Amino acid sequence: MIRPATSDDVPTIARLIRALAAYERLSDRVVFDEVKLREHLFGERRYAEVLLAEDEGEVVGFALYFHNYSTFQGKPGMYLEDLFVMPEHRGKGYGKSLLAALAKLAVERGCGMVRWVVLKWNEPGIRFYESLGATAMNEWVEYRIAGDALKKVGAMEDAATKDAGK
Repeated sequence: MIRPATSDDVPTIARLIRALAAYERLSDRVVFDEVKLREHLFGERRYAEVLLAEDEGEVVGFALYFHNYSTFQGKPGMYLEDLFVMPEHRGKGYGKSLLAALAKLAVERGCGMVRWVVLKWNEPGIRFYESLGATAMNEWVEYRIAGDALKKVGAMEDAATKDAGK
């Protein structure tokens, strides 16, 4: 069964995020706290949403997603930040069900696409996504700015505004 998460699910979502990080060999990067996670998922301004997969009442997987926007399509889209099923529950259709539920929700909300990234070494994930008709966006290179670099660039805004006015 696939269902939307509630605020009562935050400890379970946190457990799944940590399990995903362990699978991706990135446990050292997990620094969130559950209070902020609850606020971001269920507070006044919701930054993301979560679908949960259950097996006989036990949560076995999740999909965390949020809306984005395609200027070329002129439509909202969805970005799938995380899709994860506990290893002992893989191969039973939970990942496919989570992605199908997300796709259905995207269609219902008028979205033009669902996007995500996958680690290059995650061959099982790549095969799974391609089996569903997903296509790799090999012509794109993903970038991010975070931490001190993010703060530094954010501090440039005032200087850039002043320079632009000259």
